[in-house]
Amino acid sequence: MRAQTPLHATAVLISDYSTVTIDALGNFTETGYLPVTGFQLGGNALTPTGLNTDYGLYLAFTGTGTTTTNDPTTTFNFGNFTTLTYTLYGYNGTATFGFSGNTPTETASGEMALASGTLISGSVLTVPTGGGTFSPSANAMLTVALNQPTFFSPDPFYSVALTAFSNTPSQVEPFAGGFRIRQGGGSLNFAPVPEPSSTAMLLGGLAAAGFLGYRRQRKQG
Repeated sequence: MRAQTPLHATAVLISDYSTVTIDALGNFTETGYLPVTGFQLGGNALTPTGLNTDYGLYLAFTGTGTTTTNDPTTTFNFGNFTTLTYTLYGYNGTATFGFSGNTPTETASGEMALASGTLISGSVLTVPTGGGTFSPSANAMLTVALNQPTFFSPDPFYSVALTAFSNTPSQVEPFAGGFRIRQGGGSLNFAPVPEPSSTAMLLGGLAAAGFLGYRRQRKQG
């Protein structure tokens, strides 16, 4: 197994492949994948060696809630999450993310669940640009998967926030009853942000190396 070095970070940078559907009463469902593209520490970008070449990370999520019932292509809509669940996975090699019709897809193999999260509170906003940009902001509790030492300080719980999503008109693809977000951008922030010394995230260095080593041992065994 390769040497394991902790990665200190305060934010996880993610891309967004998701589908949002909204009914006539303003009830919405959003589901999809958030591939990890990098990390930040104090606003500075971090790109761990091997990320998205030797291994990758993504979050699979589903959220539901309510919004105002204005036409999202012409009028701002405001609402709240009522449910939000997500799981952080690690996998070997590379993967692609996209859609089959309106269903988000991923091609990762050998996934291992590293952590999961549930809603504390959250709000949503649709902006009348490109068919209705969906901008979620949610606080959630992140729980480390059993026997997977993915995070340090504190262990095993984190309070995190899905924030700073920015989807350009070209990334929002409307269809009857909703829209797709293709390769949008966002971040997963630790809230409140701890001191960097207490935010040792074993993702890029330690968790990925440990994940790859664990997979090798399983294959050899």
